[in-house]
Amino acid sequence: MRNTKKWFLLLCVMALSLSVFAGCADSSNTGSNAPNSGNQGNSNNGGEANAGGNGEEASDDPVQIEIMLPMKEKEVPSDRLELLMEEMTNTELTFQWVPDGNYDEKLNAAYATNSMPQVVYMKNQSTFTQYKEAMRDGQFWEIGPYLEEFEGLSKLKESILNNTKVDGKIYTLYLGRPLARQGMIYRKDWADNLGIQEPANVDEVYEMFRAFTEDDPDQNGQDDTIGLTDRSDLIYGAFKTVTSWFNTPNNWGEKDGQLQPEFMFDEYFDAMDWMKQLHTNGYMNQEFPVTSKEDQRNLFYNGTAGVYIGSMQDVNTLYNETIKNFPDMEIDVAAFIDGPNGDFGMWTIPGYGNLIMFPKNTIETEEELRDILAFFDKQMTPELANLMFWGIEDEHYEVVDGKANAFADKADQNAREVKGYKDSLIGEPETNGRYDGYHDLAARVKAEELILEMDNHLILDPTAALDSATYSDSGIRLQQLINDATYKYILGDIDRAGFEQEVDNWRSQGGDQMIEEFNAAWQANQ
Repeated sequence: MRNTKKWFLLLCVMALSLSVFAGCADSSNTGSNAPNSGNQGNSNNGGEANAGGNGEEASDDPVQIEIMLPMKEKEVPSDRLELLMEEMTNTELTFQWVPDGNYDEKLNAAYATNSMPQVVYMKNQSTFTQYKEAMRDGQFWEIGPYLEEFEGLSKLKESILNNTKVDGKIYTLYLGRPLARQGMIYRKDWADNLGIQEPANVDEVYEMFRAFTEDDPDQNGQDDTIGLTDRSDLIYGAFKTVTSWFNTPNNWGEKDGQLQPEFMFDEYFDAMDWMKQLHTNGYMNQEFPVTSKEDQRNLFYNGTAGVYIGSMQDVNTLYNETIKNFPDMEIDVAAFIDGPNGDFGMWTIPGYGNLIMFPKNTIETEEELRDILAFFDKQMTPELANLMFWGIEDEHYEVVDGKANAFADKADQNAREVKGYKDSLIGEPETNGRYDGYHDLAARVKAEELILEMDNHLILDPTAALDSATYSDSGIRLQQLINDATYKYILGDIDRAGFEQEVDNWRSQGGDQMIEEFNAAWQANQ
């Protein structure tokens, strides 16, 4: 049981918790996003967070759950929402918040010492891949057979769950993300000053970068601007989006009747050549291979750079921070950038941003597993999903036109009290019923429309649901060889022959075996 101080805090927030429930019960909104008190007993086990799935009567004692997850903010979140979550789910929650940059190290150490908590987040696809052999060895629970026992968990998207399968088995719950949301965010006031329209192809994008660098877009009479700000991330920075503009496959593609990695395609070289020319001409930050995301954004905030390539949903942050320095600035987004052949496509993620797994050394019985899954089942209800994602209505956000509008003047409070839990919520609005976000920034509204439209132009990864033992064991190490070679090529340190030599190194150190394994799995699934 928690200490006396925590029970005192619980009493302090109970009135607020009750008001949340009352608001839910009185709501006249019957849409999927509207909290519905009748859904609180959502799962087929009778709605108790610690009910068993075998028909036995559930205990009234709170289920104790320890959860390890990455923390993207600088400080541990307030436990204010945690206390409300416990009341709503009849649980006692212990969160191990680990700084995002140290998470893999902490997770691996916990695994090596058999000290993982009952619930662990995988952080991303790469971390998940590292643990596939442990799943095969039976060290994590296969949860697929249990999902249909819970009304909420059974709503998770089959297509995304399939992308997480290991040997046809489901071991994870997922945190849903849009399949594709990458594009350009740019200073529209700069473009207007120079008479530049929204770019529609790679040549027009390049011309924007040149003009933003050479033609004094801020009209201050000084040579103090560049086109693109980028960072040391070949995936979520600019490069992978640029490869899509050049119609490069997404990680792997089909050529000559077999799957081959993206860097064996001519389009990959076309994208590198384009980026190399940007860099050589000074149209982007020269030190981008060692630039952090924070420093990348600061170049936009301080008026040095006019274009950011990444998630278009970052437009709010870029606008809010930049307008502090330039009150008359305007911002816009663009996504549909045609390549040299006139076609547009965009790379995709497998539909999740994080995955959750359940170690067997700390969850010993099926009953205990069901108790814990019941907590996540409650996350698939609008009541808990909205609390975790948006916070407390009328304090952290308000409902406008059936959508959640986070209070801009409480951004610091939201980051302190809500962000950590928001980053841990499973599902997506279509499955957990939470509110979509309300946006009054025109560029963000446009971004959301473009993200929906991009679902018709996806470049899928054919290996997303395939297994390769070599990839699981050595994929990260081998990919680093290609990442290093890509940076060297763009910087002009090696030419095409040098890059192809690095590809030969990749092949000899396990790449050829990886190609063989992925193709065997691919053929078996045809």
